[in-house]
Amino acid sequence: MDIFPIMQDNGVENLYFCQDGPSGLKAVIAIHNTILGPALGGTRFWNYASEEEAIRDVIRLAQGMSYKSAVAGLNLGGGKGVILGDPEKLRSRQLFKAYGRFIERLGGMYITAEDAGTTPRDMDWIAEETRWVLGTSSSGGDPSPYTARGVYQGIKAALEFVYGTPELEGRRIAVQGTGNVGSHLCRMLSREGARLLLCDLDQNACSLLCQETGGEQATPDRIHALECDVFAPCALGGVINENTVRDLGCRIVAGGANNVLASKRHGDMLQEMGIVYVPDYVINAGGVICVAQQLHGFDPDKVAAKVDAIGDTCRRVLEVSQKENIPTYRAADAIAEERMSRETVES
Repeated sequence: MDIFPIMQDNGVENLYFCQDGPSGLKAVIAIHNTILGPALGGTRFWNYASEEEAIRDVIRLAQGMSYKSAVAGLNLGGGKGVILGDPEKLRSRQLFKAYGRFIERLGGMYITAEDAGTTPRDMDWIAEETRWVLGTSSSGGDPSPYTARGVYQGIKAALEFVYGTPELEGRRIAVQGTGNVGSHLCRMLSREGARLLLCDLDQNACSLLCQETGGEQATPDRIHALECDVFAPCALGGVINENTVRDLGCRIVAGGANNVLASKRHGDMLQEMGIVYVPDYVINAGGVICVAQQLHGFDPDKVAAKVDAIGDTCRRVLEVSQKENIPTYRAADAIAEERMSRETVES
C-alpha cells in the first residue's frame, strides 16, 4: 500500500501510527486540515478487516471532519482517530490511557472525542493522560442527541424543499441504524407523526424501539429499497453504492451516518435519478457543534441554537444545488472550500 499518494490525493497533512504492546493498542490518527484551527474529530474503535481498510477509513473520516467544521462555521480543522480491534475484547483503561499519551504528544494539534465504538467513559480514561479530549462524562457527555437533533432539522428542511412543507405527519421515513443517533432521531420523528420503518443489526433493540415509536421493523439488507419519503442512514458509511443506488425507493436521502456515498459518482447518480441527497457532513454536524462548544464552556442553550441552524444550512446547500444545477455534495463542498480559502487569505 502506497500511503503518501493516498494522503496527497485526499489533502491529508499528517498520519500517525500508534501501538502499545502491553495494552494491545493499535491506532491510526489522521489530521486532514488545520487551516481554520486544530483538528477535531472523534476516535472510532472498530474491528477492521485489514490495516489498509482502517487507514483508508481514517483518512476519509478526517477529510469529512474538515468540511463539516467549515460548513458548520467552526474555527476548527478536521481529524480522526481509529483504534483497530474488537472493542468488546480489547476495551480497557490501560489501552485508552496509552492512546491518550499519544494524543498528548501531538501538543493540541488533534483534539479527540467519542465516536462509533467509544463512550464517555473511554474519554474519561483518555483524559487521565491528556487535556486534548472532549465528550467526557463531566464535560457534556454523549453528543448523539445533538447529532440527531441536527438530522431532524435537516430532514424537515429537505421535506420543505421537495414537498413545499416541513410537516412530518404521515411521512414515511426509513431509518437504517437505531443506535445512539438513530434512536434519538426516531423518537423526535415519531412525536410529530412520522411513519417509521426501522432496522438495525441488533434486532432486539430495534424491536423495542418499534414498540416505543409505533415503527415497523424492516430487514437491514432491504430497507434502502422500501418506498418512503426519506431514507435516513444512521449506521456506518458507504450505504449508497453500486448494489443499492438503483434500488432506492425514496425521494430524499438524509441521515446521521458519515460518508453515506461510497463514491462521489453515486452523488451524481442520485442527482440524475431526481433523489435529493442532503450531504452527510452538513446534516450530521450537531455532534461536532456540541463537542466544540465544550472548548469554551458547555452551554446547552447555545448548542441547541447552533444545532437548530443546521436546517438553514441544509436549505442553503439545496438552493445552491438547484440554482447551479450541480449535485448537492458539490454544492456543500464549494461552501466549505470557499470558507477555508477565505480564512486562509484573511489570515
